[in-house]
Amino acid sequence: MKLAFDPASGRVRLVLPTRAKLAAGLAWVEEHRGWIAAQQAKLPEGRPFVPGAVVPIGGDDVMLAWNDAGPRTPRLADGHLIVGGPREGFEARIARWLRREALRVLSAETAEYAVKAGVTVSAVGVGDTRSRWGSCASTGAIRYSWRLILAPPAVRRATVAHEVAHRVHMNHSPAFHALVADLYGRDPTPERRWLKTNGAALHWFGRGTS
Repeated sequence: MKLAFDPASGRVRLVLPTRAKLAAGLAWVEEHRGWIAAQQAKLPEGRPFVPGAVVPIGGDDVMLAWNDAGPRTPRLADGHLIVGGPREGFEARIARWLRREALRVLSAETAEYAVKAGVTVSAVGVGDTRSRWGSCASTGAIRYSWRLILAPPAVRRATVAHEVAHRVHMNHSPAFHALVADLYGRDPTPERRWLKTNGAALHWFGRGTS
């Protein structure tokens, strides 16, 4: 039996051998309540998109601001992301804007690296997967986590270079890693380490209540 803890969601997964009984597995979980509690204690606090909250966007700390007399479409100005309209729906408008901004930036950077690699990308999309930051399909479509817009630009660009390189090598061979470094301009190991250390915390933005 095995317990796995996901710091991006706070969920605990129990893996049982083929012939193990569920009751025995649940009893085993109870024996490890201390370990589970210790992992839960390490989780970041939820960081909801509420007025006054600070969110990292494109490498800058941006404060979310509400102006009920302003337009509903968020506007980035002077270190503030200003959103108008009624207070109800503020969080949803922020989340939609971040997704659109992520798609805009990631599409442009994907096109930049695709030209450099001499490849085509059939489509670029964003989602909110917790298991990976990007994926490249054999059809040429690349999909990213929109939360990359919350990461430092160098980390985001390293991820884009990684996915575009998969248009040449659909593996993680030495040739693939050499191409990633060539596209990115250097070895992206520091950026990969940043994501491994800090990536889970990005999943807690937009979660929680005011």
